Amino acid sequence: MPEHIYIFDTTLRDGEQSPGATMNIQEKIRVARQLERMGVDIIEAGFPISSEGDYESVRAIAKAVENCTVAGLARANREDIDRAWDAVRPAKYPRIHTFIATSDIHMQYKLNMTREEVLRSIAEAVSYAKKMTDDVEFSAEDATRTDLNFLCEVVKTALDAGATTINIPDTVGYTVPTEYAEILETIRKKVKGVEKAVLSVHCHNDLGLATANSIMAIQHGARQVECTINGIGERAGNTAMEEVVMAIRTRADLFPYETGINTTLIYPTSRLVSQITGMKVQPNKAIVGANAFAHEAGIHQDGVLKEKRTYEIMTPESVGIPKSSLVMGKHSGRHAFRERLKALGFDLNTEQIQKAFELFKGLADKKKTVYDEDIVAIVMHEVLRIPYRYRLTYLNIVSGTSAIPTAVVTMEIDGEPVRDVDFGDGPVDAALKTIKKMTHSKSKLLRFAINAITGGTDAQGEVTVHVEEDGISALGQGAHTDIIVASAKAYINALNKLELQKTKKRESTMNQTARTP
Repeated sequence: MPEHIYIFDTTLRDGEQSPGATMNIQEKIRVARQLERMGVDIIEAGFPISSEGDYESVRAIAKAVENCTVAGLARANREDIDRAWDAVRPAKYPRIHTFIATSDIHMQYKLNMTREEVLRSIAEAVSYAKKMTDDVEFSAEDATRTDLNFLCEVVKTALDAGATTINIPDTVGYTVPTEYAEILETIRKKVKGVEKAVLSVHCHNDLGLATANSIMAIQHGARQVECTINGIGERAGNTAMEEVVMAIRTRADLFPYETGINTTLIYPTSRLVSQITGMKVQPNKAIVGANAFAHEAGIHQDGVLKEKRTYEIMTPESVGIPKSSLVMGKHSGRHAFRERLKALGFDLNTEQIQKAFELFKGLADKKKTVYDEDIVAIVMHEVLRIPYRYRLTYLNIVSGTSAIPTAVVTMEIDGEPVRDVDFGDGPVDAALKTIKKMTHSKSKLLRFAINAITGGTDAQGEVTVHVEEDGISALGQGAHTDIIVASAKAYINALNKLELQKTKKRESTMNQTARTP
């Protein structure tokens, strides 16, 4: 029987640290439940000490998830560990993941600690965490730039203190596969008792080697891989879960392992994370990119038509990409629509399904064909939106080669109808300027991007905007067959998220003031 490789997903922690990838609690819970459906073993839900919001989201995920271990990250000190434990304690399977840097450069310039002090901190932190839960993971931050003999001391110290999982992270994406293999083999040979723990790897992609390093690590004793959906994460990102999982599955002749991941949910999960974070997947991204199963060269097309295996080492269906993304039209019924939502990975209540179905019917009247991507956009942009302060009810644009672009906008603001008009350099600029004036927003528009969801001139346009005000930023998204309407919806979505974050910040400040003697 193939040996099990534990999949430790850190999309909600390390992945969220990607610039602009911030998620709210509802979005994090949605991703966590999708990861649970996929068959992930461990979900690292966040870094509870880092903020009140992170603490709340980790605790909410711990309550929502039933079949996965839920981990909270903590530095090697009691305050962090207490906070992490309080957040993950409601989980059926809680884990404390504590860490400290072990490389000379980190110890000297970041920690200002000696090796002896670091070893003492490890022993104290792990033994303290062990009093709370049997499941304790220890990470030696920047392990691949750590003196190898000292790294062995670090691992032995963590094991003796009670760590059940030992993570050897390539924190800055510095190592290469052969060097990584040597590090792991040395630890396995020199550290007595390491075979009783699960060896883990957490690779960053700064040199484009994260997946290669993770695969090499598995071949040299690692049995847990820490990764993210779409490879998102700090700087160049993390090991992409989909790449490791499909490498193991596709090359079973070399890798006698299994992961327990339902691979048919890989693509829907990729889309979900992309939609929530606003981070688009590059077209040539392995496994989940738009071109991953596309064939343009004549020789390739000829080969695939004769026998798919000539140029496809895995099938689109195996990762959840349907043979044809064309699913339904205006004559499709509610039952078929509900089943399609389930197939796309959405778990909606009756009210949400009804709303999605009505929007689907409206879109089907405008478009000749409705695609999976259209349905995903409906659910993400309209059904699962956060509670709003602002809502668009009417938009009319006058624009042309000899006309001054003019926008007439009607909105509901706190439930009250408001109408205004303004001009701009173009139709989108006019619409957004009008909305900004109506909402009295002081935010800056940092990024504006348009993407066609499907092909054809009747395709929905998907717009992503990034706004910032007083150090608080928010992503907004909107989709519509009219890209100007999509732009207005995306901008309003961002402003609603910004208002929500500003309210939370004010409440947090008031609570802190109230607690101050």
